[in-house]
Amino acid sequence: MDTTAPRNPAQWWKGAVIYQVYPRSYQDSNGDGIGDLAGLTARLPYIASLGVDALWICPFFKSPQRDFGYDVSDYRDIDPLFGSMDDCDRLIAEAHKLGLKIIFDLVFSHTSETHPWFAQSRRKQNGMDDWYVWADPKPDGSPPNNWVSLFGGPAWTFDPMRGQYYLHNFLKEQPDLNFHNPSVQDAILEIVRFWMDRGVDGLRLDVVNFYFHNRNLADNPPRPKELSAATQYDKPDPYNMQRHIHDKSQPENLTFIERMRALTDTYEARFLMGEIGDDYQVKRSAEYTQGHKRLHSAYCFAMLIGLDINLTADYIKSAILEELEASGSQSWPTWAFGNHDMPRAVTRMGSRNVANPDWPKMLMALLLTLRGTICMYQGEELGLTEAVLSFDQLQDPWGKHLWPVWQGRDGCRTPFPWDDGINAGFSPAKPWLPIAPDHTTKNQKTQQTDATSMLHFTMGMATLRKNNAALKTGDIAFLDAPQNLLAYTRKEGKNAFLCVFNLQDTTATLKHDLDVKAGGLANQAVISGGTVTLEAFGFAVVPVASESISRATA
Repeated sequence: MDTTAPRNPAQWWKGAVIYQVYPRSYQDSNGDGIGDLAGLTARLPYIASLGVDALWICPFFKSPQRDFGYDVSDYRDIDPLFGSMDDCDRLIAEAHKLGLKIIFDLVFSHTSETHPWFAQSRRKQNGMDDWYVWADPKPDGSPPNNWVSLFGGPAWTFDPMRGQYYLHNFLKEQPDLNFHNPSVQDAILEIVRFWMDRGVDGLRLDVVNFYFHNRNLADNPPRPKELSAATQYDKPDPYNMQRHIHDKSQPENLTFIERMRALTDTYEARFLMGEIGDDYQVKRSAEYTQGHKRLHSAYCFAMLIGLDINLTADYIKSAILEELEASGSQSWPTWAFGNHDMPRAVTRMGSRNVANPDWPKMLMALLLTLRGTICMYQGEELGLTEAVLSFDQLQDPWGKHLWPVWQGRDGCRTPFPWDDGINAGFSPAKPWLPIAPDHTTKNQKTQQTDATSMLHFTMGMATLRKNNAALKTGDIAFLDAPQNLLAYTRKEGKNAFLCVFNLQDTTATLKHDLDVKAGGLANQAVISGGTVTLEAFGFAVVPVASESISRATA
């Protein structure tokens, strides 16, 4: 039986499609070249029209913007770049009127160096001596251990005022909080309460497994060559030369997450989603979502790691099976092909395929038929590719550090193209990042009037998922298929689908024993009897008789 709502309304997030917005680059309302909350609010009807269930907004809290909002100086106030608290309240209210849930992105592992907490900790004032991770130098004056920053260099900076080093897993302007201090934990939970009281439906917790560190500050061991990179940057880099077993993913982290979940559960129908970056991505994600006392869901990074993975059917199948084996029925995954930290999926998952218009459609169909909660990053609905920038155009400190081997995160953060006018309708002023030339031709206004566009296709796929329980929350089972043809079924009760994807640029055919029914969506596909033939990057998502799945897998 088809359904348009979860069986338990409190579990609205289960199988939901979450649209991620990077507000700096979405819509500028005041002509300063930077997107803001008022601009985002004006675009809420468009977001709702996509057929998504929720909106995740990257940080817009008060910040010196050294890492573009991921360095917070006040968790309870809005940075003037983005607007005011009134703008924030208006955004929440308008989203709710449109049936959209609101998810805020909160960065708790570290603050900005300009946060009053850090200023007081440096001076050992007001009992805040131990609110950050401070350590004495070694006898020779060097850092306390071998930990390195993800953004380059040691993870320690010496502070002359205090006469000690402080820990920063990211920029030196982002000192790490000391979660071993109960007062820090209590302060963070009060911030969670503040935003829940204000009507926020969920939180996306940035680098949630970074909260705690090893108290003894033990050195990290070297990384075995066979172990995959711990970040999206998969080239030689000091950070990826260590196994990060002491600077993150500590056992105490889970205890604190349980405290946060207990608080969240005192509110109705709220949601905690974690970003987990770890050497063992799937295992760690399952650990953080086991049972009903921890996170509701966490990213599965298997589809996000790597700069140009040239996606294969075996890769996808193994990633999903690994997640299923690790989590079983005790946790719920979140899948994303892209976000504000990754090169755009259309480019990263197969740069050789970007010229084929069927490639982004196939990727979107695949994403929207996976078992789990889905995150769709702004612009994916338009089929946007990774923007290429010169060094002079870069804003991202990580990109500047790794240039010219990698341009960092700016290529996925360029402004959203609304039309073919000045600055693609994003702003009348010079944007903070340049508009990618090929993005202008894929603008939202043009695609809105073209029934064959990527935008209309995305809306159709989102509607298909929303209206079918099998695609949202049903079981997934893989079928035997020729090489680079991915085939699986989704089934919940009588609602069932066959999903087939061709990840290669040649024709391929699947033979099956399922009873195909009318409906669904397909592209570059011929469905006849017991076969599905797909042209290059074609796909078919078609309803089948549920009992035929039982026969085929018996």
